Parts: sequence; C-alpha cells; structure tokens
Amino acid sequence: MKFEINQCIASRLRRLSRIADSYLRKQLEGFDITENQMNILFILYKLGRVEQGVIGKKLVLERSTVSRGVKLLEKQEYVKRTSDYRPDIELTSKGRLLVEKLIPVWEKFMDDICAKMGERGMEQIEKLEKLIG
Repeated sequence: MKFEINQCIASRLRRLSRIADSYLRKQLEGFDITENQMNILFILYKLGRVEQGVIGKKLVLERSTVSRGVKLLEKQEYVKRTSDYRPDIELTSKGRLLVEKLIPVWEKFMDDICAKMGERGMEQIEKLEKLIG
C-alpha cells in the first residue's frame, strides 16, 4: 500500500475510538466516573473478586491505568481491595448499585452505536478483533 496518511488503520481506529468514547462520556455525565472506571466496575460485576492484574488482562489496559482507576473507585467507595501484596479487588454494595444504574446507560449507548453501524458493522469489528487481536 502506498503511503497515504488518511489510510492509516491505527489512526482511523483511534479516531473511531475517540468518537465512541466522547459519545459514551456524554452518557456518563452525572456519574463522576470515566469509561475505564465503568469498565473496571463491569468486570468486577461479572467476575466478582479478582486480582488486580486480571482486570488489566480482561480490559487490555496498562497496569498503571488499572491501578489509577481502582484507587479512584476505592476513594468513592465503589470497590475495596485486600491488603495482600497482589490485592484482590471487589465491588462494594455501593459499587454494585452504581453498576445496576450504569447497565441501562451502557445498553442505550450500545443500541445507538449498533443502530448506526448495523449488523454488518458489528460483524466487521468482531472479524478485525480476531484477525489482529
């Protein structure tokens, strides 16, 4: 492929990610959390108590990003951690209630985005994830 900056796949994917993130951030206004923090809460909701490293692996996030997110969520009393060298993290009851409020927000976001992309768009994303992931 000849050099054409507007054809750079990495740039185009980052651009799409920023567009989707921006839309999701608007949906999260009033919750005082970021998309990464929401995803951490969702992972804990699904998996229960897990070692902090598991969160990073599942979400493909850097250790520092997970650590920062967990610290902020802990400060807000949405999660708690053990005092182990490699701490386990789990939702508090306050965190569980927040997740239950966030799920419909996330579902609406996904419905809106999927409606714009169509079924074929979602299939292409899944295919791309398998090919390069």
